[in-house]
Amino acid sequence: MQDKLHYNEKLLKTALIVDDEMVNRELLGGILEDHYHLLYAEDGQQAMDILELEHATISIILLDLIMPHVSGLNVLQFIQEHEEYRNIPVIVLTSQTTAEVDSLNMGAVDFIPKPYNMPEVILSRVNRMVELFEDRQIIKAAERDVLTGLFSQNFFYEYCDMMENYHPERDTDAVVVNIDRFHLINEVYGRKYGDDVLKILANILKDYANNHEGIAGRGEDDTFYMYLNHQDRYADLTKKIQSKFATSIKNSYMHVRIGVYNKMYEPTLLKDMFYKATLACNTIRNKYHMSVVNFDKNLRTKIVFRERLIHDIHKAIERKQFIPYFQPKYNIQGEQPVLAGAEALVRWKHPEFGMISPGSFISLFEANGLIQIVDHYIWQEAAAQIKRWKEKYGFSIPISVNISRIDFYNPKLEEWLTQIVEENELRYDELHLEITESCYADNAQQLMTTVERLRKKGFVIELDDFGTGYSSLSVLSSLPIDVIKIDMKFINSMHENHMNMRIVEMIMDIARILKTPTIAEGVETKQQHDDLKTMGCNMIQGYYFSKPLPAEEFEDFFKLSPHEKIKAQK
Repeated sequence: MQDKLHYNEKLLKTALIVDDEMVNRELLGGILEDHYHLLYAEDGQQAMDILELEHATISIILLDLIMPHVSGLNVLQFIQEHEEYRNIPVIVLTSQTTAEVDSLNMGAVDFIPKPYNMPEVILSRVNRMVELFEDRQIIKAAERDVLTGLFSQNFFYEYCDMMENYHPERDTDAVVVNIDRFHLINEVYGRKYGDDVLKILANILKDYANNHEGIAGRGEDDTFYMYLNHQDRYADLTKKIQSKFATSIKNSYMHVRIGVYNKMYEPTLLKDMFYKATLACNTIRNKYHMSVVNFDKNLRTKIVFRERLIHDIHKAIERKQFIPYFQPKYNIQGEQPVLAGAEALVRWKHPEFGMISPGSFISLFEANGLIQIVDHYIWQEAAAQIKRWKEKYGFSIPISVNISRIDFYNPKLEEWLTQIVEENELRYDELHLEITESCYADNAQQLMTTVERLRKKGFVIELDDFGTGYSSLSVLSSLPIDVIKIDMKFINSMHENHMNMRIVEMIMDIARILKTPTIAEGVETKQQHDDLKTMGCNMIQGYYFSKPLPAEEFEDFFKLSPHEKIKAQK
């Protein structure tokens, strides 16, 4: 029996009765004891002490106003000064009707007059207040994002609608804020670090929205929203964000993207405004030189174009509109350069837009996963071309193809590549695979495991764009690769920028230590060619020898020496 009473007591909600007169405490206790677990305080100070210890379990407070030393009004003030206590409803116990207004202003929700001669009414009022405040807490929990305290997405839209209904004449902006590659922040530095970043950003956006008569909310993951008075420039906001990150957390550089839709550009539904702000925000994903973009006529045209490309991709594959182009790689460490291979690149011959460069669609397809479709097509075309040239000329020229991040983490990658090689009766070392340094940052262990399996098969692995990632040295020391490709940005400016020249020299030194061949991309001048040869670079590719060419034009390289080809192009 005792155990049952103890169990039931745990299920009861807790009420704190604060009164300096024992008779009053007992009277109220008698009314509530069958429905509540009861705590008692004989004065205001004792009530505050109990609150500090038990506030998480207290559902309601019945508070006498007139007490010696610390009055009920003092306790109300104490409650209002502590955010963690404000959600507890307080019913004031008083015989002074003049105190009602002061008590309401200080946070009380109801009154029970003395003497306590209507016990059923008192119990009903207490029960009703507990129910109302529990409902309010449920609503508040749904209204606010737990981590940041900002409005949740649904409630954010509701409040935006209310603001718009009350002030339809206001010139307002829908703003979407996002952090580039936020998943890597969690992965590299841990969830707590990522949560700290989100809370700091949320506080900045909340203050900024408040200062411009607006509100802020949080969507999924690292997506935030603001609805506020129109601002001509948001550069000051990006500066505040970077400054706060720099002073608040370690490893603080992050690229924050801001997309803006101004209502006056083209009045539309609220959610459409945020959809277009999101589209604007996404156009500068991974473009670290840009932080803010406004949705306008030019952006609309660009977005429509991009949506059209997404829509047309399957038809393009079916009708072979994607055309492989080949850029030669030359070994330059002999008396004369020798053709050593080629890189397969892609062009899109669109029936309406004409020849589309890869810069217009590669990053777009990478962002939504469609790049796999293009990659697989080009792998197959490149392998088939190797076979045709072998049959036509009697020798093999290795061709490298790009492997996107999404491809490398697909468990079927090895199966796909093996099937392509075997269908075209090739050796595995005739199809080279180019991976980018950024793949290493996503999942280093899985990448290393996949690369080791492919190398054991006989595939040649080339590390593309080397020097542009944050983990270059760790990549080289741990990732099994066959060739290092030096990013063209270092080559293009190495004679104008002494630092880039030193970087190229250091990469060559590292490659010699690792006994790994190097390819320099983007070589355009004789001076670049000569200096790279002196440094010990094994191969080069770039406009010095040729731009990327379709297969039939590339065949000229089988007939002419490199110097004859350069002379012919001039």
